[in-house]
Amino acid sequence: MNTSNTAPYAALLLRITLALYFFAHAGLKLFVFTPAGTAQFFQSVGVPGWMAYVTILWEILGAIFTVHGAAGFFFTNPNGGWEFPFMWIISLVALALIGDGPFSLSKSFKN
Repeated sequence: MNTSNTAPYAALLLRITLALYFFAHAGLKLFVFTPAGTAQFFQSVGVPGWMAYVTILWEILGAIFTVHGAAGFFFTNPNGGWEFPFMWIISLVALALIGDGPFSLSKSFKN
């Protein structure tokens, strides 16, 4: 059932789920591997350390086209398809289009 009574709860569920997944993946890259750790790895294989930061940025911007695109749609394909990154993009765009609601953080900071 799609009513105006349940829409705020649906948006809240989507916000919480996406946030948990985002922080889990971002936390792994930021706190386990760390950008500095990635730069050290790059240097250990003869690549300038600063290239790690360029690579991290490029990975964020081009994962579907440069890494997953040639592997096909399904993420279970060898080398991972573009299904999962595409799902992230669509989910985040949908949430942005929903906008804030009665349970969003922006309501907590307004006077």
